[in-house]
Amino acid sequence: MTADQRRAWAYLSRVVEPPCPPLDALVAERGPVEAAALVRRGEVPDKLRELTAARRELDCTAADLELLDRRGGRLITADDDEWPQLVFTVFGADAMRDRPRGGAPLVLWALGPGRLDDIAWRSAAIVGTRAATAYGEHVAADLATGLVEHEVAVVSGGAYGIDGAAHRAALAGAGTTVAVLAGGIDVFYPAGHSALLHRIATSGLLLTEYPPGVRPARHRFLTRNRLVAAVSGSTVVVEAGLRSGAANTAAWAAAMGRVVCAVPGPVTSGASAGCHQLLRRGAELVTRPQEIVEIVGRMGELAEDPQHPVSPLDGLTEVERTVFEALPGRGGATVEQIAVAAALPAQQILAPLTTLEIAGLIEQRDGRWRIARRAAG
Repeated sequence: MTADQRRAWAYLSRVVEPPCPPLDALVAERGPVEAAALVRRGEVPDKLRELTAARRELDCTAADLELLDRRGGRLITADDDEWPQLVFTVFGADAMRDRPRGGAPLVLWALGPGRLDDIAWRSAAIVGTRAATAYGEHVAADLATGLVEHEVAVVSGGAYGIDGAAHRAALAGAGTTVAVLAGGIDVFYPAGHSALLHRIATSGLLLTEYPPGVRPARHRFLTRNRLVAAVSGSTVVVEAGLRSGAANTAAWAAAMGRVVCAVPGPVTSGASAGCHQLLRRGAELVTRPQEIVEIVGRMGELAEDPQHPVSPLDGLTEVERTVFEALPGRGGATVEQIAVAAALPAQQILAPLTTLEIAGLIEQRDGRWRIARRAAG
């Protein structure tokens, strides 16, 4: 990227509220340098002239790039190797074109050593309510820990609650985590997470399509959510109300054709109501990190079945189980008494009784059969 191109990209990043398909089309046709010059002069189609009228004379390029350089950040554009070309093809889906602000980002401001193209190939978003319960934070941390153990990057929005729990757990596990911001790269929001976001910028990646100094706003959070979904192979909602930013991120993921997952919670918890609604609508139910790895990982990287409780009776045949259950809970019984209780001829229960005795499940004393103490326990 030349110096002129870099200045042009920085200028174009601020001149409109992203995403802006008319500006994208102009840049694709004329290139960033010429597109920036045309926008400055107002020599653009009427629609784009209207969208850029308020900011086209506002040129903060020098200050923006100086701040970015001072912090060790970089601009990522579609011309760079780091741009995840294949992953971002989701913005061309019909469902995305039908959604307001569903376009691709024009420029991404990045801070941190993590490479976006590498991260986007093996990552999962963990999102949820800011008003998380202890249960939700515990589950989010457990999922994030398991994901980074399997070298899956954890993507979230840097907010309080579920986002913060996921980021912290990923950092604690020495894994890669990405925070997608709804404001400028220099605006750490919420302020209470400034230290957390600084740690992410040191070892992972901070990402935003907004230039320095831009403050977060409600519409920017909703627009930001599409990037959280886009750079993740799957979006996992841990806790969410019926109307929430996490549900909005899940809707973006569904529009992109990404797998949406949800964690079930107590039916009495309003914090899980949004998750239960997603599950009713077809979201994948997940409770373990391995189940998420199965979705975002390589072919054949399947989750093992959870261990089920085992019983000494599991390997018995139907007749053997019938004979065993015919024995009294206390005391013993003769062969004739067992035959009556099992509704089987006496000669048919002799072999099962022998098998059960060899297995240590029953024992014989004084001609009577009884359940062995170990089996009873």
